[in-house]
Amino acid sequence: MSLSLLAACGTPTPKSVTPAVVPGYEGVEDEGFYIQPVDAELLTADRARAEVDYTADDAPGTIVVDTFARKLYLVQENGRAMRYAIAVGREGLSFRGNGVIGRKAKWPSWQPTANMIRTRPDLYAEYAGGRAGGLDNPLGARAMYLYRGGRDSMFRIHGTIQNETIGHATSAGCIRLFNQDAIDLYDRIDLGTRVKVRSLEESLAIEGPYMDDAWGRAVPETPENIAKKPQDEQMMVEQEAAAAAAAAKQAELDAKNAAKAEKKRLSACKRKGIDEADCPPLPELASADGASSNG
Repeated sequence: MSLSLLAACGTPTPKSVTPAVVPGYEGVEDEGFYIQPVDAELLTADRARAEVDYTADDAPGTIVVDTFARKLYLVQENGRAMRYAIAVGREGLSFRGNGVIGRKAKWPSWQPTANMIRTRPDLYAEYAGGRAGGLDNPLGARAMYLYRGGRDSMFRIHGTIQNETIGHATSAGCIRLFNQDAIDLYDRIDLGTRVKVRSLEESLAIEGPYMDDAWGRAVPETPENIAKKPQDEQMMVEQEAAAAAAAAKQAELDAKNAAKAEKKRLSACKRKGIDEADCPPLPELASADGASSNG
């Protein structure tokens, strides 16, 4: 029997499924902290770190940031680059132009800028005194500080404690990576590394047009993605409506159970001759009954 026939008679090949953990994004111990693995669902659509072809004319060793496609490249020799998915600043808040890496830090401390505190005191005022490095620090496992003209620009390339934001325009202006990617990039670069942020014209010429999908993530502006967005938005509306209906149903059930418990409590007190105003909670009544039976 031929090998092809044996294969045809064998167990059907299972459909490919997204692995629970993507290689390179496993949980990792680092400097005394444990970094959780990245959910595989967040690493679809080219969001996993990869070495790719690079056709732009940037010099090897340059970090190139595309805030429109939400990608970061570390340019290598021979037309190659390491590509990382990023989150960027909301419109009007992103770093623009060129800079250099003027400082690097592992598990950096963080302090919001005066402008951040002024514009969003509800988010940042309580951290005005700063926060030590750690798992609850918004700079994550690594920070690479962008300098311009020999001075700190106050913008950083850094890790994150919010993996779900990668691919979005949501930060206060800095460039976020998954912590695993921040560590990888940190280890590959030196102080003085040049950083270039692409203009819209450069992004369109090299990456093509991008758009936000229904979840606010940058995706190529293809006919398929354009058609899919309203479908996904409708699905999200339906999911939210279903969740709201389920929550309302649960609240109604909880209210009925609470009413039953209250009725039971008052009935128990009435049987014991306890005035309604002095009627204790059910657990106390049950404890009293238990003590009486034990006595």
